[in-house]
Amino acid sequence: MVHRILIVTAVAAEADSVSAGLGLCLGGPVLLPLPGGLVLRRHTDTADASVRADVLVGGVGPAAVAASTGTALAYAALTGPDGAPYDLVVSAGIAGGFQPLAPLGSVVVSTAVVAADLGAQTPDGYLTVEELGFGRSAHPVPEALTGRISAALDAGGRPHAVAPVLTVSTVTGTAGRAAELADRHPGAAAEAMEGFGVAEAAAAYGVPVVEIRAVSNAVGPRDRGAWRVGEALDALRHTFALLSPTVLVEPSP
Repeated sequence: MVHRILIVTAVAAEADSVSAGLGLCLGGPVLLPLPGGLVLRRHTDTADASVRADVLVGGVGPAAVAASTGTALAYAALTGPDGAPYDLVVSAGIAGGFQPLAPLGSVVVSTAVVAADLGAQTPDGYLTVEELGFGRSAHPVPEALTGRISAALDAGGRPHAVAPVLTVSTVTGTAGRAAELADRHPGAAAEAMEGFGVAEAAAAYGVPVVEIRAVSNAVGPRDRGAWRVGEALDALRHTFALLSPTVLVEPSP
């Protein structure tokens, strides 16, 4: 089985951390231009050239990252040797963590990638797009995949939670909004702005997806002084140093 992984971040700082971690177990990166001014950072296993991980800076927000992820998947499908884009797509970066499930500096591995505000407000409350009768608001992640990732993080001593990750278009900045999201999505451990866009693009090509987030701040009242962005980026680097592509991709039977 060929092991090809696309890892999509929002911004360059996140991609830098992911690439730094991958560089400890893979070669590279080699820079590959894509249509639309995008650039892939390709890491290839020096012992097995069929194993590779491509890192893409996809942009901020679900719309931008869905477009860039779709571009990368289409390009790979058109130019790859067998017409298959990737074996796995990963949405990665830093995020806000719901307390106490996801402390600052910990990592969240998604059991589902959820569009937390894709729906309608009504006098009787919020309705998801499923309840409205069209679309979808969640992409489940294969349990075997989350299990392998969790086991690798356990072995490496990286604190983490395995739970739903929410995608929002507006970052939470009040206690009331945090409570509303936690009530609507019980057990969710993190919120970010890109996962659902990545997942939608991956689903169009039939490729499984997982979201991996390092926690930089608590979901709730906006307090930039309490954010730990550097610590979260370090956690992201350590995470991808632990997760080789053969851990992320389901083994051949």
